[in-house]
Amino acid sequence: MSAIAKLSGKDFDRMALRGAFVDLEPMKVELIYGELRFANPAGPVHEAEIQFLMEWSILNSDAQEVMVRVQSSIDCGDHRPEPDLVWSRRMTTKRIRPTHTDVLLLIEVADSSTEQDLGEKAKLYAEHHIPEYWVVDVKAEQVHVHRTPNQGRYQSIQSIGKSAFISPLCQSTTTLSLATLFDLDS
Repeated sequence: MSAIAKLSGKDFDRMALRGAFVDLEPMKVELIYGELRFANPAGPVHEAEIQFLMEWSILNSDAQEVMVRVQSSIDCGDHRPEPDLVWSRRMTTKRIRPTHTDVLLLIEVADSSTEQDLGEKAKLYAEHHIPEYWVVDVKAEQVHVHRTPNQGRYQSIQSIGKSAFISPLCQSTTTLSLATLFDLDS
């Protein structure tokens, strides 16, 4: 007989503090719905999109109010996802990770993870009332913008194409050109 061990967020944190995942680098380890999820290292296209989004985020967010985090975990109760980018409220300490209540905008770059990012991760983030979640769909050259979480689902989901501009709810005067985002040769 086999069994699956479900972990809590505290279990995961203790394991990480004790170095349980050190030998797995450069793989990313996340705790989602009590299960350890492993992701392969990012490829060059994924990395280039994250780099672009990080630079855009830093230049276009209010540093007094917003903290931009790259591939760092957030605390969603018993879950420890590691989104590609997070805009969170500026925190008074560097000693704790932001919780889901601190998150203003979450961004995942989907090169090979589109199904998971649009499915399980969208569900997780909606359940934890993340106000806005973007999935940058590299292959389709569009961004899936999820807003208005309610009852474990996003009530507003728009797929926005390459010729458009989008703005985060938390800073509506900031715009991102999707043509520039998806033009990696410039």
